[in-house]
Amino acid sequence: MGCCTGRCTLIFLCALQLLAALERQVFDFLGYQWAPILANFLHIIIVILGLFGTIQYRPRYIVVYAIWTAVWVTWNIFIICFYLEVGGLSKDSELLTFNISRHQSWWSENGPGCVRKEASMSGIKGLDSHSYVSVIGCALEYRYIEVMHSSFQILIAVSTLLSPRGSDCGGDALCLFQAQRLAYTFHPSLYHLIAKASENVLVCLLVHGFL
Repeated sequence: MGCCTGRCTLIFLCALQLLAALERQVFDFLGYQWAPILANFLHIIIVILGLFGTIQYRPRYIVVYAIWTAVWVTWNIFIICFYLEVGGLSKDSELLTFNISRHQSWWSENGPGCVRKEASMSGIKGLDSHSYVSVIGCALEYRYIEVMHSSFQILIAVSTLLSPRGSDCGGDALCLFQAQRLAYTFHPSLYHLIAKASENVLVCLLVHGFL
């Protein structure tokens, strides 16, 4: 099975998405961010399905992947709003930890240039075994690191949805031919609409899979 420009681009973007999600999952685990951990886990599973559907021309998997990608973009927009405290959201709330703990992003104490200092709270009744943690010298505030992570995820996701079909060969050429023939047979006015839609690699793979 040949790999044409469009499909190769989509496979590359899905692989990049998978690597980015795995990297993000590691740091969310370190910060005990339970809501993002669950979202990342679902994302990883569905990206794998999307990869399989792209390689094997499985339209149902591609449909699931396309729908999830829209949900994933929405989720990352919410994360950006959360850390930038848009619309009444607060980055200091326990929303992302399901109110189980008061942990914040791992980057809040381990960002570039951050120096973590602990001060004993001895002498305060009931807090002898606790310590006060302060973080100073951060070159970049942790919320902007999280915003950059989410922005990168959105960029990749939108790129997969809008990726062009590229040069035609093998299945891609057959996909376009079948889509246009089917559209013209059903109603001539749909010919140009389907022809234009088939320039997108996801649409192309869907049509080829169903036909």
